[in-house]
Amino acid sequence: MTLLARTSAAARRPAAWLAVVVLAILVVLVAAPLAALVGATIGEDADGAWGDVLASPMSSALLWQPLAGSLLVGIGTGVLSTLVGAFLAWVVVMSDVPGRRAIGVLAAIPFALPSFAIALAWESVFRNDLIGGSPGLLVSLGVPVPDVLAWGPVPVVLTLVAHYYSLSFVLVAAALANVGGDLVAAAELTGASRLRVAGRVVIPVVTPAVLSGFLLAFAEGVSNFAVPALLGLPVRFHTLSTRLYGAISTGDAARGSVLSIVLVVIAGLILLAGGRMTAGRSYSTITGKATRARMTTTGGWRWPLGGLAWIVVAATAIVPGIVLAVSTVLQRTNRLDGGLTLHYWTGESDPGISHGMRGVLRDPAVMQALGGTLALGVTVALGAVVIGTLAAQVVRSLPRARLVGGAIGLLSYVPFLIPGVALGAAFIALFGAPVGPFGSLYGTFWIIVLAGVAASLPFAFQTSKAAIGQVSGELDEAAVLTGASGMRRFGRVTLPLVSRGLVNGGLLVFVTMVRDLSVVVLLVTPATPLLSMMTFRYASEGFAQQANAITLIIAVVSVTATLVARTLGDGRDARRGQDRRPA
Repeated sequence: MTLLARTSAAARRPAAWLAVVVLAILVVLVAAPLAALVGATIGEDADGAWGDVLASPMSSALLWQPLAGSLLVGIGTGVLSTLVGAFLAWVVVMSDVPGRRAIGVLAAIPFALPSFAIALAWESVFRNDLIGGSPGLLVSLGVPVPDVLAWGPVPVVLTLVAHYYSLSFVLVAAALANVGGDLVAAAELTGASRLRVAGRVVIPVVTPAVLSGFLLAFAEGVSNFAVPALLGLPVRFHTLSTRLYGAISTGDAARGSVLSIVLVVIAGLILLAGGRMTAGRSYSTITGKATRARMTTTGGWRWPLGGLAWIVVAATAIVPGIVLAVSTVLQRTNRLDGGLTLHYWTGESDPGISHGMRGVLRDPAVMQALGGTLALGVTVALGAVVIGTLAAQVVRSLPRARLVGGAIGLLSYVPFLIPGVALGAAFIALFGAPVGPFGSLYGTFWIIVLAGVAASLPFAFQTSKAAIGQVSGELDEAAVLTGASGMRRFGRVTLPLVSRGLVNGGLLVFVTMVRDLSVVVLLVTPATPLLSMMTFRYASEGFAQQANAITLIIAVVSVTATLVARTLGDGRDARRGQDRRPA
């Protein structure tokens, strides 16, 4: 068959036209912003931006010092998050410590919280008088706090670890659950000690999960903006994200675009290196034979290990919420001796308190930001899930069109390599000025939606691909015999079967956008208020009670949606278990 004949035959298939539409959307959301970002650094307006950033008297302040800060934060976050997450995973999956199921539930909560929630809680406790303003609870109680614990890389790393260890926990726990008890028992029958079994059997087979947890925590630590901005910028500790934000927000778009590209390259190299480290090796643990993880009897270490695990999850999942809640009812910032008040929640305007600001629940600006945040989360979740579902359906419907499937997979994965701040800069580079007949989108709600959808594409596509992949092709073939069209088969057969999985994925996208600051920090304007940006602004201006109260609102929304998604997932698993039982 000639190329013309193949093209003519493909053009008669609705799936081919759907593939064209999906590819066009992905080009607009992913490829075009990146191209615009590169173009912004090499045009006439760039004015030697690459030379200024890479090799000039300003390079140290623009690039090398922030780069060193980013690597320090990334490595510290990656290593410590992996250690903490792996320890908790072993406790929950393979040990006999008391309350391990509750530990497992609490260990997953920190990632549902905004990263700046833990940073604000840290500041409320450990802030000292180095930069002025109201000190934290410890100083107000007469306990001195060293500068190294209040500001700079140490608190930045520790708060990021408290947020991102959940990633390593989830990955390593899943891997440990698949280490068959028969495998461990066979090793013990050879007379090997527990330490030798752990080193020769258990650790090697969970290495990919450990490495993946480290790489994800490293990448998230390098690209995180909120925590370094709150705990590092006051003492001029910069990372690439904060330096990039400073450049773009002060109108230095060309140098900011160069920093964005550097940030994207670093994230891509790290993830590529991680992929190469595990390429070509076999870590198979799942076979056709049913087995369960072997429990380790910890004996006299049972209570100490359990106590340590409880301290970790309580300090990261429970204490931050308590600290934030208490701080919002203190009359004086971070001082217990000033009395209690609900003014910061429900108070009317009082010129003597916080420059006359109302309580957050009475403030129209906060309510407007809450509405904008919820609208953004819902819109982005719908957009990302629809595009991800259509992309996954195209890949399934055109199994022989490897080029199309490869292009869709690549464009859907690329946003994962782009840090949020850099992605926001890319959208400004593309949509910040009029394009043809279309006006500038900067300052509108829709540029934030587009950036949010692009940032969520990797998760939405993979979730939809996994859900659609679980539907047997026999069902579609049976529908074909009835004469149903492709659209009708998708709407009547496939979509109802995968709807719960898509809703679950959409809820998690919603949570990500509600608590996100990195993607939106360069795109939000006074015309498009969001709760996360309002929290950052209040915290930067010293309105701690208002910032903490709004953070609690975000946390309640995020945790509630996360629990709903988890309930849907558990319900689906339970039904599958019932379906598999013999009649």
